[in-house]
Amino acid sequence: MSGSSEGSGRAPTTPTSATPSPSHARGLRPRLSDLGLTPGKKTRLKRLLYDHGPGGGTLLVLPIDQGLEHGPVDFFENPAALDPEYQFRLALEGNFSAIALHIGLARKYYAKYAGSVPLILKLNGKTSIPSDSEAFSPMTASVEDAVRLGADAVGYTVYVGSPAQDRDFEQFRQVRTECDRFGMPVIVWAYPRGDAVSKKGGKESLYAVDYAARVALELGADIVKLNYPVASEKDQQSPAPYNTLKLTGEQAFHKVVQSAGRALVLVSGGEKVDDAALLSKVRHSMDAGATGIIFGRNLWQRPFPEALALTRKLHAIFREYAQPDDVA
Repeated sequence: MSGSSEGSGRAPTTPTSATPSPSHARGLRPRLSDLGLTPGKKTRLKRLLYDHGPGGGTLLVLPIDQGLEHGPVDFFENPAALDPEYQFRLALEGNFSAIALHIGLARKYYAKYAGSVPLILKLNGKTSIPSDSEAFSPMTASVEDAVRLGADAVGYTVYVGSPAQDRDFEQFRQVRTECDRFGMPVIVWAYPRGDAVSKKGGKESLYAVDYAARVALELGADIVKLNYPVASEKDQQSPAPYNTLKLTGEQAFHKVVQSAGRALVLVSGGEKVDDAALLSKVRHSMDAGATGIIFGRNLWQRPFPEALALTRKLHAIFREYAQPDDVA
């Protein structure tokens, strides 16, 4: 099993052009006993990591927050997915760890699946209509709403680098306080945004994604949702030493996982890609120390039989990265 390197005690290395592949990171991702959780948070996270989905301390999350964030456009490719019952059915039959959505969908569709499909309630959001130059997501729900609906975690988007990040940080502080009071795990969607980010390599650069990972840890995230860094010529605009690093994609993401520290890492799926590219991204992410993935469009933009078949392939990959339940 891939967890054979657990407890090896190897110290993380500083990435350089000579850094070897981080495949040794298998089994070295943080575990529940590492996270300093209260009993309520630990109980809820155990359900997500071990009792539902692939298990073995991994996470397979199906998000359907795109309707608010992007509008109906994402559903044109697979019109059946416009009905949230499509995603709920996929989450149930595909044995996902959880489904993530906003309060309107949770209130109108979740009751039928409560107890069978764990819920991650997204607490803030925005539309894609205004520019992202001063990105900010206002609150749309509360932690108390999540408790009432039976959620096992909440999600909150932080736009790292936006001129509005002072309001964002204060709003998140209040969310974190409520999560501590109710014993609710908080997942931070950590997204670099704003003109300053664009001028320093862009939102997909290693600099921006790495910074976002560290910010989420510093703010108190239990889990952080991140995009995979994408190398480009714009990396030369990043601050030193990022502008000189020569890393493979897996090495770059391993650096990001290290910056997230004792916050579990979920990898965002982004736009739809072919099966081979998707499965390769998942394996590289897990090799680099991720806890799991949160893929939406890459699954529910496919016809249901194809989405379910792809989900089974994801389960097979996650089984290779399973760790024992360490909850006493």
